[in-house]
Amino acid sequence: MRLLLDTHVLLWAAGEPERLRPSARSLIDDPENEPHFSAASLWEVAIKSGLGRDDFRVDPRVLRRALLEHGYTELPITGAHAVAVDLLPPIHRDPFDRLLVAQAQIEAMTLLTADTTVAEYPGPIQLI
Repeated sequence: MRLLLDTHVLLWAAGEPERLRPSARSLIDDPENEPHFSAASLWEVAIKSGLGRDDFRVDPRVLRRALLEHGYTELPITGAHAVAVDLLPPIHRDPFDRLLVAQAQIEAMTLLTADTTVAEYPGPIQLI
């Protein structure tokens, strides 16, 4: 299964794996699954880290390098992803989360999220 990790799940998997439920860790670590991260998540980390948010205290360059070294695949943002955002129902206002949902839908990936609001979107989304 191709997995797209939302930004918080990604940060937890990379730096605080104890925050993930065992079932989430099993999904991410399963060699049959392919973990991916979005360029949108790196963008979100860069912006929110620059704003001094405590939950985003990580260098996005270091995060990207570590993810690639640990077998994650980077998912770029395409025009198709960007325009698909306007087809989403207005469930969530966060532009980063909306882009991740659109990417998961377009790419037929399962989005792993801990955000109950994001999990309300239709499509391949799994609340962990």
